[in-house]
Amino acid sequence: MSAKGYPVIADLFPGYFALVMATGIVSIACHLFELSVWASWLFYINVVAYGVLVVLNIARLVWYPSRFWADLTDFAKGPAFFTVVAGTGVLGTQVWMLYSNFPAAFSLLVAAFALWVVVMYTFFFTAIIRDAKPELDSSINGAWLIATVGTQSISVLSTLLALHSTGVKPTIMLFFALCMYLVGCMLYLLTVSIIFYRLLFFRIESKAMTPPYWILMGAVAITTLAGATLLLHADEWDFLQSLTPFLKGFTLFFWSMATWWIPLLLVLGAWRHLYKKVAFVYDPQYWGMVFPLGMYATCTFNLSKALELPFLMMIPRVFLFIAVATWMVTFCSMIYEIVRSFFKRPAGVS
Repeated sequence: MSAKGYPVIADLFPGYFALVMATGIVSIACHLFELSVWASWLFYINVVAYGVLVVLNIARLVWYPSRFWADLTDFAKGPAFFTVVAGTGVLGTQVWMLYSNFPAAFSLLVAAFALWVVVMYTFFFTAIIRDAKPELDSSINGAWLIATVGTQSISVLSTLLALHSTGVKPTIMLFFALCMYLVGCMLYLLTVSIIFYRLLFFRIESKAMTPPYWILMGAVAITTLAGATLLLHADEWDFLQSLTPFLKGFTLFFWSMATWWIPLLLVLGAWRHLYKKVAFVYDPQYWGMVFPLGMYATCTFNLSKALELPFLMMIPRVFLFIAVATWMVTFCSMIYEIVRSFFKRPAGVS
């Protein structure tokens, strides 16, 4: 079968690894609340999803390199490639937290960082030197913040694996994790300022308020998780211990920002679907909404432990339920759409 027989590969959504991000973080949240059966099943689903998406993306790169490159260097679509970085990092964290498999988790950490280097510098280099640049209101969106998510996923996994590495000193891995955390903070603050400017001073169509705007919250949630994870491992390095006051304040700052976004995003979603009558139709971008919900539950759980604020623990319990329910609806919608598309194929197409 030639490549032309698989249009699904040619038109593959660059951000489909958000499925892996969402499934992985919901699994981790279930694990934290000792829902081991749910956590394990979500892990198995995630491994399959990750493998399938890796194969599909490699096939697209080989068979449709021009389309792949065009998407990677596109202002609107390019940032979606950071989902492969974040998905790899989240899967690595999932492997470590559920099964303590260091070789697999460390391999995924190395892969995530290698992908981070390629996507980060390819996208931003080509964006900077590009002669014809699009208008701000048609180019930047919530997906740009996935660069922050990918960066912080590496920080989290590096911190978790630091004490268990035999080939790299723990202090080096913790220093690397700290630096990635700070880079992620910088990327969020720079990017969110531009996005907020666009939301306030440009006309926003209801169809443009797509689910990836939930990454406005998800990116600060994973930044909170990275900071809380560093705080929980601060005793492992004197230098990190000396930064504890700074990390506590900065981490709480980002959690507060994540919390602030939630009501606004809910109101904007209601405006889009209830007032503007935009129909609920499955789109792979909806995984970009599931991930922040699971991440908020996970980051608040860890923040409660890191800052010794037990009264916060009621929040992740509620958001875990919401995240699992949203994941189930989105996953069932995806399966339905795949089956429906299969049976709608023109005769003669195999």
